[in-house]
Amino acid sequence: MTFSLGIVGAGQFSGQFATLFQAHPGVGDVYVTDLLPERAERLATAQSLAGTFPSYEAMLESEAVDAVAVFTQRWTHGPLVLQGLAAGKHVYSAVPMAITTEEIAAIIEAVRTTGLTYMMGETSQYNPATVHARNQIAEGAFGRIFYAEGDYVHDMDLGFYDAYRYSGGENWQATASYPPLLYPTHSVGGVLGAWQTHAVSVSALGVVDERGDGVFDRSVSQFDNDVSNATALFEVAGGGSFRTNEFRRVGYPSHIRESRFRFFGTDASMEQLATVAFWQDKTGVTDISELLEPKPTLSPDDPSLQHVAPELRAAFTSGSAPVHDRARLPRAFDHLHNGHEGSHHFLVDDFVTAVNSRTLPSVNAWVAARYTLPGIIAHKSARQGGVRLEIPDFGDAPES
Repeated sequence: MTFSLGIVGAGQFSGQFATLFQAHPGVGDVYVTDLLPERAERLATAQSLAGTFPSYEAMLESEAVDAVAVFTQRWTHGPLVLQGLAAGKHVYSAVPMAITTEEIAAIIEAVRTTGLTYMMGETSQYNPATVHARNQIAEGAFGRIFYAEGDYVHDMDLGFYDAYRYSGGENWQATASYPPLLYPTHSVGGVLGAWQTHAVSVSALGVVDERGDGVFDRSVSQFDNDVSNATALFEVAGGGSFRTNEFRRVGYPSHIRESRFRFFGTDASMEQLATVAFWQDKTGVTDISELLEPKPTLSPDDPSLQHVAPELRAAFTSGSAPVHDRARLPRAFDHLHNGHEGSHHFLVDDFVTAVNSRTLPSVNAWVAARYTLPGIIAHKSARQGGVRLEIPDFGDAPES
């Protein structure tokens, strides 16, 4: 059983996923559309896709497309997802799910009423640290988890300027000011992807940027944002807390590891830094760095990455880590590029399997809401000087 897929947005990220979707035995024809038709044509030609569409609307009107995968600007995902669901298409969306509570509520309601598959492609769901912590929590190795930390530490100087220039055109400075806490899913999702709970309240603070280069300047920003670094402290259901950092001005090697995590329980703890990771209990410390280290499957000099800033290429070349269980993946993926610490293969397979089996994917609409909403509310808290705010919750996904 297969379905056809339309890629929405032919930028730096989508081409890597187009390859994987096209190689998956559960997917048939793959099409692409982009606001810049030449980009869509270039991607379709380079990867021998089934064809292009002149617009997203034309793609949605076509009976040749069963599902869409949205890889557009961050703040556009909510409306595009809703359009796709309204047109009767299954939807895979890059992160974040949306940027308002109202958009998230509308997506959940659309998924509920249509019965269509929606999945958010949060890479931290399969970050090796998250995978290992999830496995250890399931076995009870931590005892009771009471605190965790998740960081997304990616300096603007390490590839983001080039990425925003590529995607934003002449107006790139206005969009490069995207608020850090509205892109929370790498840090929040990595924590909650292991710890089976959800955030119920938050207090957050932001640091006003001082670079003075037109980025994170409220007079320029499309989002009225001047904060480049932000920290949020969340209370979770059932007791406990976690802290996240979203940093865009930071002296840290984000090209080595941009997301990192720590988990603390009553019996054991686990900590990950840029190049090392440790498991700790009351008897001692075990170095688990090798267990969590992905092995590259693609050279950073590969021609397919020529449009990606060198500092960003590690995100597209990583293979799987020893902690990853690749047994469920199609063998067609064995020699294909991976990315974001081995997550891309699993995310694609999750969506394809969910559509074809009509089951809920790992990061379904309800899970995606719990990964995204905390940051939206945290952004509001930071704008109010750190006032503690309640986080709405849409509950667990219904039984499939």
